[in-house]
Amino acid sequence: MKKLLAATLAMTALSTWADDAALIAETRKTALGIPPKLLQMLQEEIEKGSYQGAIAACSEKAPKMAAAASQNTGWAIRRVSLRNRNPKAVPDAWERTVLEDFDRRRTAGENPATMEKAEIVAEGDKRMLRYMKALPTQGLCLNCHGSDDKLNPKAKEKLAELYPGDKAIGYSEGQIRGALTVKRPL
Repeated sequence: MKKLLAATLAMTALSTWADDAALIAETRKTALGIPPKLLQMLQEEIEKGSYQGAIAACSEKAPKMAAAASQNTGWAIRRVSLRNRNPKAVPDAWERTVLEDFDRRRTAGENPATMEKAEIVAEGDKRMLRYMKALPTQGLCLNCHGSDDKLNPKAKEKLAELYPGDKAIGYSEGQIRGALTVKRPL
């Protein structure tokens, strides 16, 4: 009887783990479709010399892409940062903890491009899959998010106008600029 109970519990645990892994894989696939599209838009705007267009891609188009993905899936998808530019990009407590962990891991030498976190949490009487993927600063990001000497002058002027309390500057390549975050009801 004990062996049967142990075998049943083990099979249930494996089944739950497999279900969780499938949920995480599906969430990852959906979420990771957004950053490459944003980078492509940014690259196109920068190649045209339109830093105003690049700023609009980050501040207007990226949130619309996340909102469309949220609407299509029923999940909450957005970008957050410890040093946000957009006042709507402030992390909640879970996201803040994950972002701080990403920063510690990067400082310890881990590649930020591979960093992610997935966890099933209880929020009240509901279960949620929480997922975050680190967004490391890339070279083209430094035009608007780099140190003062790296900021494009046109971008710097527009950013000062749009975001007088901007906290999203002073980054170097490879630093974690923020993360893509998903909150998926189960």
